[in-house]
Amino acid sequence: MMAICLGTAVNAETCPPAPDLEPDKSRVLEAVRTAPSELRAREMANEMWELWTRAPDVTAQELLNEGIDRREAFDFAGALAALNALVDYCPNYAEGYNQRAFVNFIRQDYALAIVDLDRALDLSPDHFAAMSGKALSLLGLGRLDEAHVVLREALTLNPWLPERGFLPELQGEPI
Repeated sequence: MMAICLGTAVNAETCPPAPDLEPDKSRVLEAVRTAPSELRAREMANEMWELWTRAPDVTAQELLNEGIDRREAFDFAGALAALNALVDYCPNYAEGYNQRAFVNFIRQDYALAIVDLDRALDLSPDHFAAMSGKALSLLGLGRLDEAHVVLREALTLNPWLPERGFLPELQGEPI
């Protein structure tokens, strides 16, 4: 609740650029892509999440953490308030958009989720979780061909994504 109360103070501050995580991201992405097993890929994907959720500063981190905590508590209105504040404060931080998209996906507002996922992918083109979220959102809208393309792209980065199980459905085969 602290971050939402910071609303006025957040608007008065400026979000710094996100830290340069490229060397770590490249290493982890390669490890995920070439993982010999699903277990190893999951371990590396967890490391990737640690990088994606490393916010640019303390204020952004508090807003992100609050949004995630509220989402996990099924307080979607509170989660959206925190994540809206994060996106307003740090418009160039991909994970703010990705997390807000996740809340909208849970709420089954797939079209709104796709808008945020597109922005997250503009900022972080190798964000395979945002790609898989976009594929699932497209699936929710019945846009199977588009979902298939996006999911295939995500699987080039992480061939072990659990969403790979949707490929038969996206290819018109019964699951």
